[in-house]
Formats: sequence, structure tokens, C-alpha cells
Amino acid sequence: MKFPARLFLCASALGTLAACATPQPAPKQQVAVVEPDRPHGDGGVSAFYQPPAQLPAGPGNMIRTEEIQGKHLPDNAGLAVRTLYTSVSGVGEPAPVAVSGQIIFPKGTPPKGGWPIVAWEHGTTGIADICAPSWRGYFSRDRAYLDRWLAAGFAVVASDYQGLGTPGPHPYLMYRPEGYSVLNGLRASLQQYKGTLRNQIVLVGQSQGGGAALGTGWLAPQYAPDLHVLGTVATGVVIAFHVPAHTAHPQITRDNPESPHMSASYGILTVEGSMTSLHPEADVRQFMTEKGKELSHQARQSCLGDLFKYTNAHDMTEENVFTGDRSPLEQGFDTAFTIPDAHLKMPVFVGTGLADDEAGVSQQYDAVAAMCDAGTPVTWKQYPGLTHNGAVNVSADDSVPFALSLLKGVKPRGNCRTIKPISKLQKPLAGVRWNN
Repeated sequence: MKFPARLFLCASALGTLAACATPQPAPKQQVAVVEPDRPHGDGGVSAFYQPPAQLPAGPGNMIRTEEIQGKHLPDNAGLAVRTLYTSVSGVGEPAPVAVSGQIIFPKGTPPKGGWPIVAWEHGTTGIADICAPSWRGYFSRDRAYLDRWLAAGFAVVASDYQGLGTPGPHPYLMYRPEGYSVLNGLRASLQQYKGTLRNQIVLVGQSQGGGAALGTGWLAPQYAPDLHVLGTVATGVVIAFHVPAHTAHPQITRDNPESPHMSASYGILTVEGSMTSLHPEADVRQFMTEKGKELSHQARQSCLGDLFKYTNAHDMTEENVFTGDRSPLEQGFDTAFTIPDAHLKMPVFVGTGLADDEAGVSQQYDAVAAMCDAGTPVTWKQYPGLTHNGAVNVSADDSVPFALSLLKGVKPRGNCRTIKPISKLQKPLAGVRWNN
């Protein structure tokens, strides 16, 4: 990374430039400080995130916890703790791994049986360990959103996902690593806080986390039947389902509304996270230009917002960041990203901002249509003029009551009969917070 040269001024103690008349020794050449590279984005976090040499046997066991201090918690949070627990890798052989996360408890005394749980599945933060939400803290949008759930009487159990915070690559956008991380984090949390947490769970996610929540919901009945998952809430969904031919709702052409610079940021995260996970033997930088190698370096030590700024400032696009044929790296990614079928055995709420220029709107329609055709009871709410970020908190007006009804044993029938294709992106409404 290049830094601007410093400007040196020669001045006397009186604040004049008189001393400059006398020749001065030339200042030593200033050497730009370059941050060391961090393969897999590892490092930069505390010793808490370093797993022991010998992991406890079996997934879903707590390794350690510590209170989170020095972070601006949601207003209705009584206590927040970091967690480190055992899970299983969702890439290749099911090897044991350690995963980090957090639990946020509401203020007050737990109800009889404990607090019901929202399993918060976060959106894209990056692939570097320092981007783990349990370490980085809360952006205002998510802090406000999580506060809605705490105020409604839910505890929040949130996984950082495999490879974020802990050693190794983060398998970005791959539903099995995300789902295993979430489900085993729930197991470990329920075991650690018996009586304080109740085994009644609603999966909730945004963006990457929206896809992760749907993937977790699909995995839960077969992988974790011991967990009582009542339903799933997903906004700004980034996911794909395998769709059979001749469905009632045909899939429509997927759009790509992202700016070229934004695409470069997401592209480098996919290569450094997912493709590094799938092909650990590969040197991913051989598929990059010099610009791409600079961006790779940034991705390994900074988070999404800084990557957006970096790709904007240096005019980085996928065309000038990557070079050659990337198909060797892409092998296996579609399978790892695509859920095998769209039948979830639980009610699903999907919220879509119709001005979502990150996840797009046609992709979200496709996901809803696939679930409806597969027999999933889907409630799909659309928010005119709201963006990827803007729809999150507005959607809580619908999704929190949806989740509370599930706690009461009410299973919404959904609105699959009335869904219609959408593909046209709307302009964002002005005056709505976070509606950038």
C-alpha cells in the first residue's frame, strides 16, 4: 500500500521560517509502512479466538466464553458474551473445527423455561478474522435491528461462521459451513446456558445471512433434529436453489445491479474465501493482475466497507482485477452455493426491498418462487423504494410478529398463491434511515 509523502517544514521556536535559511541535514527517507500479508485473513484478533490444540470431542460443545466489553450494545441488551465452540467443517471431509460467535441476552429475568432464541446470521463483513462480528462490534443498522428482537423477548445467538475470527479460510456464501456453524453454536449455547436459553429457535439473516438462514433451515431437520427450529426470517436474500424443470413459477433472468467496483469487492471475497476453501492447494493470486494482488492483500486484512472504498479509489473492476480463465478455481462452487432443493419443513418469511441494488430483486423472486413450488409455506413481503440496507429494520415490523406467532404455535400459510415475477429495480426513497 502506498502512503502520501509527509510534508516537512523547518521552523524556529518563534514560529517563523527563519531557521530554514541555515542548511539543515537532509531528513532520512521515509519508508512507507506496508501491512504484512495475512494468508486466509488470519490474525488481528485476541487469543480468545485461538482454539486449543486438542478440541473437545464432538460438535456443539463450548470451549470458552468471555463477556464482551467496550462495544456499543443494543439498548435492550443486558449482557453479551463471546463464544468459542466446536463444529464440523462444511468443506471436504467433515473434520472438527472451532468456530466463534456471541450471545446477547435481553435485560431482565428470563421467563420460565428461558429466553427463546433468534439465531442471527450476519451479512457479508469480509473474509479477514477482524471482520468477525463478535470481535468487530455492531454497525448502527444491525444494532437497531437486533434491539427489536431483544425488546420482543428473544436472546440472540450469533455465529461468526467457520473461518471468521478463527484460523483458516472463511467459506464465503457456502451454505453447509454456515449452517453447521450456526446449528452447532445453538447446541453449545443451549448446553452452556440451560434454563436461561430455551430450545425454541427462529433463524434470522440478512444478505449473505439471508441465504445462510435458508441453508440452515434446510439442513436443520436432517443435521440437528434435536434443535426446535420454528421458522426462518430472511431479508436481502443471496442464495440459489436447485430448481426442477416445468415449475409453476418459471425462474426469471438473474440481474446484476451492483456497481463494477462493488462487484470487484465481492469477487475478491469469493476467491479469497470460497475458492481458497475449495482448492487449498491453489495459488489464487495466479489468476489476478497486479491490481488484483493489491486487492487480495487488502481483503486479507480489512473488511467490506474498506474494500468498497479501496475499489472505488483505485478504479478496480472484475475485468482489471482478474486475468485469464478462472474456471479451475470455480469448480465446485455452484454445488457448494446451491441448496439441493427448495423444500423447507418450516414457515419462511422473506423481506425484499424493491430498490435493492446489491442482492437484486429478480434473484429474490426466484428464491421465493422455488420455495413456493416446492411446498414451503412462504410469506413474502416487498418494500417499495427500500434498498438492501433500508429494508432490514422496516421489515422487522412484519418479521417480529411473524416470529412471535410461531412461538404461540401459529403457522402462517404464506402468500405463495399471489406472488408475481419482479425484475425492475426501483429508485431508493429519500429520508429513510440506512436507505443508501
